[in-house]
Amino acid sequence: MFGQLLDPALLTKPPVDAWPTYQGDYSGRRFSTLAQINQSNVKHLTLAWIERIHVGIGQGAIVGGEGPVPEGPPTDPGVSTIKSTPLMVNGVLYFSTPDNAWAVDARSGREIWHYTWKTRGGIHIGNRGMGMYGNWLYFETPDNYLVSLDAQTGKERWHTEIADVKQEYFSTPAPIVVGNHILVGTGGDSLDVPGFLEAHDPETGKIQWKWWSEPLKKGDPGFESWPDEYSMRHGGGMTWLPGTYDPDLHLYYLGTGNPNPVLTGKSRKGDNLYTCSIVALNVDTGKLVWYFQPSPHDTHDWDAAQTPILIDADIDGHPRKLLAQANRNGYFFLLDRTNGKSVVTAPMIKTMNWSKGISPSGQPIPDPAKEATIDGVLVSPATGGATNWPPPSYDPQTGLFYVGTVQEFSMFYLTDTDPHPEGWGAAERGVGDFGGDLEAIDIKTGKIAWDHHYPFGGGPVGMLTTAGRLLFTGDGARHLVAFDPANGDILWHAGLADDLSNGPITYMLDGQQYLVVGAGDSLYSFTLEP
Repeated sequence: MFGQLLDPALLTKPPVDAWPTYQGDYSGRRFSTLAQINQSNVKHLTLAWIERIHVGIGQGAIVGGEGPVPEGPPTDPGVSTIKSTPLMVNGVLYFSTPDNAWAVDARSGREIWHYTWKTRGGIHIGNRGMGMYGNWLYFETPDNYLVSLDAQTGKERWHTEIADVKQEYFSTPAPIVVGNHILVGTGGDSLDVPGFLEAHDPETGKIQWKWWSEPLKKGDPGFESWPDEYSMRHGGGMTWLPGTYDPDLHLYYLGTGNPNPVLTGKSRKGDNLYTCSIVALNVDTGKLVWYFQPSPHDTHDWDAAQTPILIDADIDGHPRKLLAQANRNGYFFLLDRTNGKSVVTAPMIKTMNWSKGISPSGQPIPDPAKEATIDGVLVSPATGGATNWPPPSYDPQTGLFYVGTVQEFSMFYLTDTDPHPEGWGAAERGVGDFGGDLEAIDIKTGKIAWDHHYPFGGGPVGMLTTAGRLLFTGDGARHLVAFDPANGDILWHAGLADDLSNGPITYMLDGQQYLVVGAGDSLYSFTLEP
């Protein structure tokens, strides 16, 4: 069943008979060249199998970890929600939730092995998935360990600590494998700690390099965007989600989190680099090559961690290497990924009111009047953002970028009036929710080509496009839906027991195309009727 080890060349190609990394390939497009399932036959999709997971110690689980033996099964709902994107290699699906990892047969959904981690704590909000190098798997735990497993047996090879859980870091990203580098990041929500990205050796787990998302000391690049060393060393900028990679430029692209203190910026005057930024790092050294900051001096919790999608397209008649991001702050950005220069900046949602305009460099200009006050101020988007972590998709056949959005207003109330606030400095109260939209954005202009409105749900949900002229996503009402990516017409839908909890994947196996998606505590697999 396991056959050959993972061929690294698969990571540089559009996914066909494998889904070997979080986005399917390095580009982040979540586009498949498969077309066996297409507009003419999608109505004949049928359920192939369902695999419902069981978390925690028991039922033959392989056990590892540094924490105590739990007294009972996990009670946090995040542990049982499949927010990971499964990998599919050699007929086996690999996926994870906080503290748990599985291998299941891609043909039948039958469990092959289950690994569970004895945790020391951490916030169990979700786990985005696993990385694979040869026959070895890697995933992160909420208490900040990078764990390596043998793909054939599920047995632990080693684990190494990424960050101190006592500082309230917690780890959610799917590791990304580039060459002999395992790239890992982390998150954190409460205390004022700095963010970072690390590269680890796949054989030993040792750190190869570490990049901090803020300057370490006076004189470092970006230090002038902070008032002092204390503020920048407590400045946030978490690396919540996996990035993308250009093998030709040898650059890894990553979005960083918001600065701390959250929702107030009076103790950190300046742009606060490199928080709320899209950065390009040399994958062998971790050195910063360029950056673009979508939200300078963020005061609304709008991190820039959303997937930076790599696109090659003609702009004004010239071929360009581009990077596109739908940002939590409500703007769509198109950059030149060789240097980070702006090509297009355009609003995604109609309700957005926090910006006074766009600078010549393509950055939004924050309106100081929209910062939190004691009496409250009305702002859109809300802290959840116009979009969030669920992955978008780009279809090269239509030239459109697809993303789930939400239009909301909130009142922001300043609650910490100390000159040096800590943690969360303001409170939020939602006052207006106008539902969600699936938006198709023309990357060359930033204009909305079409949108599908969900009046009672929807919003940010993961996407998949295929050469069968199909767009698969969820509607926020427990449906998996196939849209026509050219115009938004609904072509097929299936009811699930829960909402989609990440983007769908697709692969060819034994000459048959499968569509797999996680929803709640179950994986669903669809294929065409025989």
